[in-house]
Amino acid sequence: MNSDIRFYVLPMQEADAAQICTWKYDPPYNVYGWLPWEQMKALEIEFGHPELRRKQYVSVIDDMDRLCGFAQYFPMQGVTRLGLGMKPSRCGRGTGSAFVRAVAEEARRRQPQDEIDLEVLTWNIRAIRAYESAGFRITDTYERQTPEGMQPFHCMVYED
Repeated sequence: MNSDIRFYVLPMQEADAAQICTWKYDPPYNVYGWLPWEQMKALEIEFGHPELRRKQYVSVIDDMDRLCGFAQYFPMQGVTRLGLGMKPSRCGRGTGSAFVRAVAEEARRRQPQDEIDLEVLTWNIRAIRAYESAGFRITDTYERQTPEGMQPFHCMVYED
């Protein structure tokens, strides 16, 4: 895969949301999977909720117009917290930094005054390397509740 690839951020369409729900990650990354699309819609959770999808979620495509991932721009007081995911077949191919940078720059464009941060499980070295390469730095480490119980996370802040 070409590391010079460009990524573009677009409003998330329902078809993209449905496709994202089909993505299956190999362990230990399988903790990042979603419920089936029909269930997400029925429960109106995350991007299954039309208004939340419109306000907070985007699709990330490459220059060949292929869906490569998604991002959430979660608004907090003075902070835009990112949540993001890359299509499993695209992970570990050397394009994570460009992907993350495209997402972070869109956050900067949307809320230029906000700090931009994200949370990452401390064991996810592959993601941490991509985030650091894109301009994020670890600023804090703490535990928080997950569906699997308490887990250690790093908070990383974008230093563009």
